Amino acid sequence: MVTSEQQKPRSQQAAKVVAILAMHDDLRPFRGNAQNFADLIETGNRHGLHIYVVTPRDLQLRRRHIFGYTYDQATGDWVRRQIPRPVVIYNRIPTRQDENDPQVQEVIRQCMEHPHIHFYNPSFFNKWQLFQWLNASEKTRRLVPHTVQWSPRVKLTPLLAKSPLLYLKPESGKAGAGIMQIRRVEGHTKPYRLSLQTGKSATRYRFRSVRGLKQKLDALIHDEPYIIQQGIILPRYKRRAFDLRVLVQKDGRGKWTVTGVGARVAGSKSITTHVPRGGSIEDPAKLLKAAFGEEAAKRILRRTKVSAIAIAQQIESGIRSKLGEMSMDIGVDAQGSLWFFEANAKPMKFDEPHIREKSLTNTVLYCKYLANKARLKS
Repeated sequence: MVTSEQQKPRSQQAAKVVAILAMHDDLRPFRGNAQNFADLIETGNRHGLHIYVVTPRDLQLRRRHIFGYTYDQATGDWVRRQIPRPVVIYNRIPTRQDENDPQVQEVIRQCMEHPHIHFYNPSFFNKWQLFQWLNASEKTRRLVPHTVQWSPRVKLTPLLAKSPLLYLKPESGKAGAGIMQIRRVEGHTKPYRLSLQTGKSATRYRFRSVRGLKQKLDALIHDEPYIIQQGIILPRYKRRAFDLRVLVQKDGRGKWTVTGVGARVAGSKSITTHVPRGGSIEDPAKLLKAAFGEEAAKRILRRTKVSAIAIAQQIESGIRSKLGEMSMDIGVDAQGSLWFFEANAKPMKFDEPHIREKSLTNTVLYCKYLANKARLKS
């Protein structure tokens, strides 16, 4: 259903609206996490905030009104209607490929330059850039494993001498896709072990020499941008490695806050803890208590939250654009030291109910904070 501007009540015409930027699609209203968007719209309604889904094709910023989608809970349908031009736009373009589309890039540029729009989370992160930003601050540098950019000229021998465990990660990877692990195992005729993450398991290779290993890596990587990183020996729960997933968001005052901390346990055949790669969800307090004891577990969780805020602040400083949320993977070594592994600019839905509910509320409250700032400016 499409309504015209004249048909709207005056209160709706004057309302400040928030838009979730999804991706246009020829076969359905839009691409993106529709259930997540519906949950945000419902949460927005409870907080008196009008939230719609818009696509780059419909985001005509020179117009006072554009077309967007709202969710009809009674029918389960997405309804297209005319809405006031949004004052806040939350970028949830679903993939890097979509985001790199020239039309999408132009719309994002226009949004970021528009004087009456708060546009946040402008792009996916690049892993190499993340580590450069974090290394630039004394506060976050200590959390970063030794990381170099992959190239055919990289010397593996000194890297393996420094750390018998290495990880190779695509700079633009997501959810563990394309990750490789290298292990040096002494006392074997083929001491160099390469594991390539494939689905929920890993394909494994063994090599007699670093030269053979390097040739295989060159063939696998080709010209795709990768980083190579010092591996951290993680604690284990029931013989499976685990790390922490932290969701940080800005709140209703525009301040970074930790929404929640979860734990992810590696799958039995996986080299990562990502759930799409066979990992499972666990309670972080339980896992840390089993590995380090109750008091140490509490200290680790407190330090994790403080470190996550520092990381978010430093990433936002590096990207020089407005951010509103990110998730991050943080590991703990045998000494209880924390290590940053990666951050995601567009977090997937956390399955822990208390984190999920709080994340929806924080998103809405931050959007409301930005909308109020827009009201003050106008």
